[in-house]
Amino acid sequence: MKKNSYSQYNCNIAELQQQIAVFEDAAAYKNLFHCLFPSIQNFAYSIVHSRQLAEEIASDVLMEVWINRLKLMEIKNLRFYLFTSTKNASLKKLKQENRHRQFSLDDLKAEFISEYGNPEEILDGHELEKKVFDAVSELPPRCKIIYKLAKEDKLKYSEIAELLEVSIKTVDNQLVIANKKIISAITSFIPKK
Repeated sequence: MKKNSYSQYNCNIAELQQQIAVFEDAAAYKNLFHCLFPSIQNFAYSIVHSRQLAEEIASDVLMEVWINRLKLMEIKNLRFYLFTSTKNASLKKLKQENRHRQFSLDDLKAEFISEYGNPEEILDGHELEKKVFDAVSELPPRCKIIYKLAKEDKLKYSEIAELLEVSIKTVDNQLVIANKKIISAITSFIPKK
């Protein structure tokens, strides 16, 4: 897990999308790439279980943004579109490598991009963040990927449901489970009076 370095970039996806499509702005594309690459790469990794393949898939998916920049404004939700493209590219890559299997949420490996850095690097003053990180790390795979997509990647419940081919109710139920476990970890940390 790497320390989040998004702060130096403008991560307003809609604004960047417009600058790329209308003005063919290479700097806006660079910003978009840096803002979305970690999430896209982690999502690809959750499917293909290979760092090298995930990096290749994420790069290819984001390169298509630049290649098709003149049609970019036709896409209503670029973030969701890129996650869907990543899923499709990842499954295609698995099939090409004869590793195709039935798509299952329980096989996904979610990794989080922490603003706080690696838990081992967290100072004593950040014990609460470590407790939350540990609670999230212990979630079942289905619950973890849904939590990551909702909380870190900021996808809507309906988008997560469509992306993972589950119902919105499943998304909601998994987030309730995740929140209960995180709240339990937090409350066990807070000293009782």
